Amino acid sequence: MLDTNTNRPELPPEIARRRTFAIISHPDAGKTTLTEKFLLYGGAIQMAGQVRAKGEARRTRSDFMKMEQDRGISVSASAMSFDFGKYRFNLVDTPGHSDFSEDTYRTLTAVDAAVMVIDGAKGVESQTQKLFEVCRLRDLPILTFCNKMDRESRDTFDIIDEIQENLAIDVTPASWPIGMGRDFMGCYDLLNDRLELMDRADRNVVAETIEINGLDDPKLAEHVPEHLLEKFLEEVEMAKELLPTLDPKSVLEGHMTPIWFGSAINSFGVQELMQGIANYGPEPQPQQADPRAIAPEEKKVAGFVFKVQANMDPKHRDRVAFMRLASGHFKRGMKLTHVRSKKPMAVSNPVLFLASDRELAEEAWAGDIIGIPNHGQLRIGDTLTEGEMIRATGIPSFAPELLQGVRAGDPMKAKHLEKALMQFAEEGAAKVFKPNIGSGFIVGVVGALQFEVLASRIELEYGLPVRFEQSQFTSARWILGDKDEVEKLVNANKQHIAHDNDGDPVFLTRLQWDIDRVERDYPHLRLSATKEMMV
Repeated sequence: MLDTNTNRPELPPEIARRRTFAIISHPDAGKTTLTEKFLLYGGAIQMAGQVRAKGEARRTRSDFMKMEQDRGISVSASAMSFDFGKYRFNLVDTPGHSDFSEDTYRTLTAVDAAVMVIDGAKGVESQTQKLFEVCRLRDLPILTFCNKMDRESRDTFDIIDEIQENLAIDVTPASWPIGMGRDFMGCYDLLNDRLELMDRADRNVVAETIEINGLDDPKLAEHVPEHLLEKFLEEVEMAKELLPTLDPKSVLEGHMTPIWFGSAINSFGVQELMQGIANYGPEPQPQQADPRAIAPEEKKVAGFVFKVQANMDPKHRDRVAFMRLASGHFKRGMKLTHVRSKKPMAVSNPVLFLASDRELAEEAWAGDIIGIPNHGQLRIGDTLTEGEMIRATGIPSFAPELLQGVRAGDPMKAKHLEKALMQFAEEGAAKVFKPNIGSGFIVGVVGALQFEVLASRIELEYGLPVRFEQSQFTSARWILGDKDEVEKLVNANKQHIAHDNDGDPVFLTRLQWDIDRVERDYPHLRLSATKEMMV
């Protein structure tokens, strides 16, 4: 969030009704299930799927890769748009698995807020903490949903304390659970003085709502058993004494998070959370760019690519670039300038996503996320504008933490392998390095699971069985500095040098000692673990 001042001009109504957000959580906290329920309430689907589907239960809509369906995890970030009341929600689902953190990091550059999902039994887990740090760096407003309250979960105060301590953010309850585990019967909506009762019989049914006039309303006793009511009233009294009240400004600045309790699989608490996103989530925000920030109310269209997904439809070798519109009102067929190549580009068949369903986007506004099918012209970090040479910034590429060599099962297919690897490098799924000495490629990833994903995708999408082999190198660093100095280093250390898919020189290291040696011998050069994407 770059600017929360009130002196910014009012946004056009079409832009002001947009809410663009990502869902972050540890694997298995219920993120994909929550995404499904959002689509259900947004009227986008009739019956929500489950991640691990049994028999006739439908598969989830947002996991479209074969591996995601087999393993019950989300591997790639997918984007979905749907209406909720008078609002237009643009939801980006991110992989929770830490092996895919780079994809997630980039996704968070394209949203204005995040919904953090926490498992009621496990509290704040390691990956949640990592993703939260990323949101912190960007000052993203965060709304919290504590899921799985229908299972044995921890004490509500414990959960809130843990969030406050681990994540250093104020927490204010928007709802309060009544009972937990088997006794969990619903929540009290503290913002609207309503009692929400959960229906366990049908998971796709919206919870029953009972209007209550304050906590001393005798109607409460009619619906809540005595032993639960007593404990609940005591807890709410304490919460009001000990916890801060909701301050919308503080939420927008990223200092406070409202928390809702519920059970996504039982469709419970989801609608209240969505209403919370509508009421307290930010409108589209200005985007960092060079030489100036891009404001959403600007008339001219500008947008940036934060993700490229190849082969969404394996029958066509298509690539879809996911673009976040930063300003203006986009219409289909518009000619936009591709800033990196300075060439005009007609965007004639942009798509809007409902999970893996897509429809042609006749128009889109600042805050929306559209897909642009292309044959490799668009890469992560690219900016498209109506002519102005402005470049979105802040989309990083990270040095891989694991390196392996890769070979095609059939040596005659080496050329095919190169093509497949370049495709994945441009998609951001892996780093591909071509060593200066020797043949073959070195593939770098953030987490080990990515090697499996790559091997299975290369085989499925290109019909190429491959094997990964141990590499003598352990890490890679981009070489930054004066051209002559870089050349001097490259010529003296040929066995350590490779080039990435953009042609930039990379120093491959075996030990920390290699890095120290270069820093000592070449004080004017910098070995960097990140590089700004596709400048």
